[in-house]
Amino acid sequence: MYERSKIVKRIATPSIALSALLATTPIAAEQYWSDTSLTYLYGDDYEVGDSDRQVLTLEYVSGYSWGKLFSFADRLESGNGDTETYIEVSPEVYLTEHSDSWVSNTSVTTTVEIGDGFTHYLYGLGVAFNAPGFDYLELDAYRRNNDGFANNYQLTATWATSFSLGNSRWLYDGFIDYASGISGVGPANLNFTSQLKLDIAPYLELKSPLYVGLEYVYWRNKFYIDGVNEHNPNLLLKWHF
Repeated sequence: MYERSKIVKRIATPSIALSALLATTPIAAEQYWSDTSLTYLYGDDYEVGDSDRQVLTLEYVSGYSWGKLFSFADRLESGNGDTETYIEVSPEVYLTEHSDSWVSNTSVTTTVEIGDGFTHYLYGLGVAFNAPGFDYLELDAYRRNNDGFANNYQLTATWATSFSLGNSRWLYDGFIDYASGISGVGPANLNFTSQLKLDIAPYLELKSPLYVGLEYVYWRNKFYIDGVNEHNPNLLLKWHF
């Protein structure tokens, strides 16, 4: 799922155009909800490249009668002056929906990963659960069509749970990606990324959530590089608008 690199405009342009087309089609007009957020991260324990980085993430998520769309764009600036951009677009089309079952929905799930000189396509099936204590909990299984090297498989789990401590409001969310090894490239890799966030909007009398907190990344065999294991805490500020 996560391969941050410099973006190539000739690759990004068709994907941006596709997103714009989806947003203007009649089926997309049946929109139930949407959320846009901007996140700032700072960490100094990155592996592969400079260890000191700032990340600005623009994220858009929306729900429709046919499913949902998740997308984000990362802009990274390293301490040595290097800059990178990485984009993901993930439409998900519901196959079934359930209101009175432990399974919330099943879906055909897809992702496009866009980076410097590559575009990876993922497709598979997903299951979302009505799990006590969770705002959402989902498991997706993908076939990865990789650009430039052999294809492989990926399992992705995503979750969010909100809770209160006294009068304070907290959110713990994240994802786990497990991608199988690729012959001639490297071993399987595991990316566990989670965020623990306090909503400070009530203290500032803001209507939309404003989170401060910590993101923690454990990435084993990062980018399929054997023995490169990242343990990376990041300071976090996230504003929903």
